[in-house]
Amino acid sequence: MKKKVLACTLAAMLSVSMLAGCGNEGSGQGSSDSAGGGNASGGTTDVALKVWCPQNQVDTGIMEEQQKAFAEAHPEWNITWTTEIVGEDNAKTEVLKDVDAAADVFLFASDQLIELVDAGAIAQLGGDAEKLVKETIADSVRATAMIGDATYAIPFTHNTFFMFYDKTIMSEDDVTSLEKIMAKETGDNVYNYYFESSGGWKLGAYYYGAGLTVFGPEGNDLAAGVNWNNETGIAVTNYLIDLINNPKCAYDGEISVTELIEDHRLGVWFDGSWNYDTYKNILGDDMGIGVIPTFNPDGNDYQLLGFYGSKCIGVNAHSKNMAAAVAFATFLGNEENQTLRYQKSAQVPTNINAGSSDAVMADPLAAVIVKESNEASVMQPSHSVFSTRYWTYAGAIPTEIRSGAINKDNVQEKMDTFVSAMTAE
Repeated sequence: MKKKVLACTLAAMLSVSMLAGCGNEGSGQGSSDSAGGGNASGGTTDVALKVWCPQNQVDTGIMEEQQKAFAEAHPEWNITWTTEIVGEDNAKTEVLKDVDAAADVFLFASDQLIELVDAGAIAQLGGDAEKLVKETIADSVRATAMIGDATYAIPFTHNTFFMFYDKTIMSEDDVTSLEKIMAKETGDNVYNYYFESSGGWKLGAYYYGAGLTVFGPEGNDLAAGVNWNNETGIAVTNYLIDLINNPKCAYDGEISVTELIEDHRLGVWFDGSWNYDTYKNILGDDMGIGVIPTFNPDGNDYQLLGFYGSKCIGVNAHSKNMAAAVAFATFLGNEENQTLRYQKSAQVPTNINAGSSDAVMADPLAAVIVKESNEASVMQPSHSVFSTRYWTYAGAIPTEIRSGAINKDNVQEKMDTFVSAMTAE
């Protein structure tokens, strides 16, 4: 993956005691309150920190602002920063290519955690970093950064999707169910709905919404298998065949959301807070948001359930500057910086105080995300077998429906094949 590199050196010459951040180098563990940050004489120590973050953290100036503030707060370190563009969705892939060459601190999606831990690529956090997670992060997201009682990352924002709609096409009542959305009379050149599976991420909402699972409700019981080929699973798949092939349903890859909404040609689509400003800038007051709707594949109304996780801050277990890396990760995840990130990039804080502030509570976007996480979501499985199989096999289902490879004549056979691939020894 091609990375954009931004490098700068921030030096501080005053001598003070270390405020936070250290660990046992090479141990794969990091603690933000251990000794060993500066040099023995109390002077300044040269430290190089490589940071991986998504494009929006650079374009908005957030990362540079946070790096400057951290350097000013830590004059015991003369820090050389290297900032590279790596999206949260690609972090695991890039880290595991070469852990030693990967960033000291990186932002990643929580479903990647188990594979990073299994590879020994992410440091277990202790001290102030662990305290930050266990005492200041909301209960609903804390578990996304932990395995058992061990803390491996700092969740900084919710990671789920919700519903957007064009108020010139759909009313608030229209968007309560997919049946109403698809039945709405719209212009000849207007699509009622946009189908995007995101490689299986959004696809799961239909199957999980109907009560189906992959490796049990928690996604970690391999013996429970996969039940997407039972009667309900077949009904859901047939529903998707009708939906994807409906001429009033736009299909991802064939036309873009932004192209459609610029001309008021799309009624409803699903996306996350990271694209909120883009859509708001296009539609202005004509943009509506809400919890994803219900659907009825078999005579029963089900609430679609989107995968829920978080975006996290992790520390490379092989970092050569573990003390500074853990301290910086902790700094990025604190209340002040979660508030800053919310103000500049609309990422709703996971910090309890920041998330309950008057500004956040009065924000319709934040309200929808909180409601979505409480009423229309399921914790995204993170088991390594799920991760290595689901995205490949589930992601192929919509593609095969669109091509005709999955149709109502062979749907049972195809779903049996899917389940066999997911559960193969």
